[in-house]
Amino acid sequence: MFCKINRGEAPATIVDEWSDALAIVPLGPVVDGHVLVIPKLHVADFTEDPKVTAATMRRAAQYAAGRHDSANVITSMGRAATQSVFHLHVHVVPRAEDDELMVPWGTVFGDDPQAPHWCRVAKRTSYVGVIRCAA
Repeated sequence: MFCKINRGEAPATIVDEWSDALAIVPLGPVVDGHVLVIPKLHVADFTEDPKVTAATMRRAAQYAAGRHDSANVITSMGRAATQSVFHLHVHVVPRAEDDELMVPWGTVFGDDPQAPHWCRVAKRTSYVGVIRCAA
């Protein structure tokens, strides 16, 4: 899908563009301001081409600079690490105090596909810290 977006063959909300990358709004942003920075050159994940990865991370930093006081910058490699699209993409996720957003998001816990991975860890390990999870 990201290759099609880069070629103009698929729709996307493009919020910034460089010669080597795009910043787009994901289909399911987890907070206002969440964007994906994707390289124009196809690489499956951050290990495939370190130069492309570094350039994409630089673009994510340029995008976030001056826009956000706090943010997560996230990328993954492989299904077990929650990678669902096999084209390198860097999430820039703005954060706020007490926003209660936990990452990674979207992993399955019970019947709730949006329950965070950390809820599964908390249940398995009897963790008693401040993690808001469904019973």
